[in-house]
Amino acid sequence: MSGPESEFLREAQARGYIHQVTDAAGLDATLRAGAVSGYIGFDCTADSLHVGSLLQIMLLRLMQRTGHRPVVLMGGGTTKVGDPSFRDEARPLLDDAAIERNKAGIRRVFDAFLSFGEGPTDAIMLDNAEWLDQLRYIPFLREVGRHFSVNRMLTMDSVRLRLDREQNLSFLEFNYMLLQSYDFAELRRRYGVTLQMGGSDQWGNIVMGVELCRRMAKGSEDAEAFGVTTPLITSASGAKMGKTAAGAIWLSADKLSPYDYWQFWRNTEDADVARFLALFTELPMAEVRRLGALEGAGINEAKKVLATEACALLHGRAAAEAAAETARRAFEQGEAADTLPSLAHALPAPLADLLVAAKLVASKGEARRLVAQNGVRLNDAPVGDPQLVVGEADLRDGAAKLSLGRKRHVLVRVG
Repeated sequence: MSGPESEFLREAQARGYIHQVTDAAGLDATLRAGAVSGYIGFDCTADSLHVGSLLQIMLLRLMQRTGHRPVVLMGGGTTKVGDPSFRDEARPLLDDAAIERNKAGIRRVFDAFLSFGEGPTDAIMLDNAEWLDQLRYIPFLREVGRHFSVNRMLTMDSVRLRLDREQNLSFLEFNYMLLQSYDFAELRRRYGVTLQMGGSDQWGNIVMGVELCRRMAKGSEDAEAFGVTTPLITSASGAKMGKTAAGAIWLSADKLSPYDYWQFWRNTEDADVARFLALFTELPMAEVRRLGALEGAGINEAKKVLATEACALLHGRAAAEAAAETARRAFEQGEAADTLPSLAHALPAPLADLLVAAKLVASKGEARRLVAQNGVRLNDAPVGDPQLVVGEADLRDGAAKLSLGRKRHVLVRVG
């Protein structure tokens, strides 16, 4: 796709949100003609979303900013089935009470990013249990199932990879593609939704949904339906977004503090700064390009901007600036709430040596054991390699912060 005229697609393409589009020209024309309702589905498998879902959230937010209506579809129904896409085994099945608790937690995340209401561009949150729980299965198969070819479904990556690995795919999971496609058809019929969006792993399901909408509409004018996917986001080193050695980067403050969220973005790899500024902040692209071109000490300043802007979107400007100030005191002035001690040491140096020299541990053996247990942090990020060597590249504004647990910290400076 090149040169879209609609503000939504133009901005989405410039920021790197777009991976695939079912009909780019048709969608562009529809977006130019008036407000479009577009949805993304989120199954209720946990009581929060993590950073791995943030790109989809930003896409919904962009829809609202450019005059369209974002629709958040909670998978109260499909969570009872489980999406097999690119999973090696089935998800554990949750009961209704757990699904409701998870749905409430996820709603709080979206309240930070979207404005909900009754207006034409106000976001709405729906639950596919509204229609899926009412299905009579045999009539459903007769009305919807006849539009699906089992031969084609078996070629979809989400199914084929499990079969190629000779891993079990239950018939319950196999139905997920029909149910997700039916969601799109019901959303189009009930709420006028004509766009489904999702991660690149959802491409097959989205295409099937677009086709089902058109087939069930039987050629009427209401058959218009489009699909968009976002790219899979990994760091420059190949790590998947959303999880670290210490666990998921949650979007709920009660599961991950604003300061730890700020630090996650501050620890972005140099090669990812420009891309993440475009994807996860709303800074103008000219400013993104300027910050992304900085080198040396300048790239650290760009990382602070990324951390503060990303944190402000989720937790608010005040919490983001407070996190930035806490980090500034810790790294630039060598002090924090518990007054961090400082260690001057030649670099590069083995992490185990630094932990001993800082008197955080009694021996190198103890240091390596604690590192292997994820008990040591470097610049607030867990260290999983007992053989790690700390160099000047690890300094943040002239110091590297070593932490043992939550209360023991030392700033290491070149000396």
